[in-house]
Amino acid sequence: MRKLFPVLFSLFSLFSGLINAQEIPEGFVHLDEVIPDIIYEIRYAGNHNFVGKPIKGYEAEQAIMSKKAARALAEVQRELILKDCMLKVFDAYRPQRAVDHFVEWARVESDTLMKSEFYPDVPKSKLFELGYIASKSGHSRGSTVDLTLINVDDCEEVDMGGNYDLFGEVSHHNTNKITAEQKRNREILRLAMRKHGFRSYSEEWWHYTYDAEPYPYTYFDFPVK
Repeated sequence: MRKLFPVLFSLFSLFSGLINAQEIPEGFVHLDEVIPDIIYEIRYAGNHNFVGKPIKGYEAEQAIMSKKAARALAEVQRELILKDCMLKVFDAYRPQRAVDHFVEWARVESDTLMKSEFYPDVPKSKLFELGYIASKSGHSRGSTVDLTLINVDDCEEVDMGGNYDLFGEVSHHNTNKITAEQKRNREILRLAMRKHGFRSYSEEWWHYTYDAEPYPYTYFDFPVK
């Protein structure tokens, strides 16, 4: 039995490794495996988001992306470091069950726990109509990311003139409600992302999608863990 133990242990380790490898689909990767120095603040895994509680499908404070998009984002990080900036990620791949959670929440008009921070000037009843909540999200295809810039020296966020996930005009790229410096900061991020194949979204300064996304028509629902 003693001779069998090392063999059994090796088989158990191999089996455990296979399980871990199968936690996400083959074409996906945890972002910190590709960008080891990436900073996370995964809002939907906790209470600091527009719903005010953890979102379904977020089982860990992790960011997952398609391998192609993650490699392109690593190039963005390398370029920004030369400018004394780095990326901070709020969200990447988003399970369809999380999108469904947003839809369910939006239908309960009395639940306005986080209104003052995230949608102070927008009636909750208008969130669908104005496009802030939808039944499908590009995030669920695995090549969209929500992020900002931080300073290398202190990891403090660069001033973008509006907070992440703030529903309103101040979040738009063409807004006139922010300063010239804040516009320049947004442009630093936009140009670096554009150079490496990511397109911006006009209404959310933090939202980018990889142009050559490998799954443009597939909406995944595996959990973030």
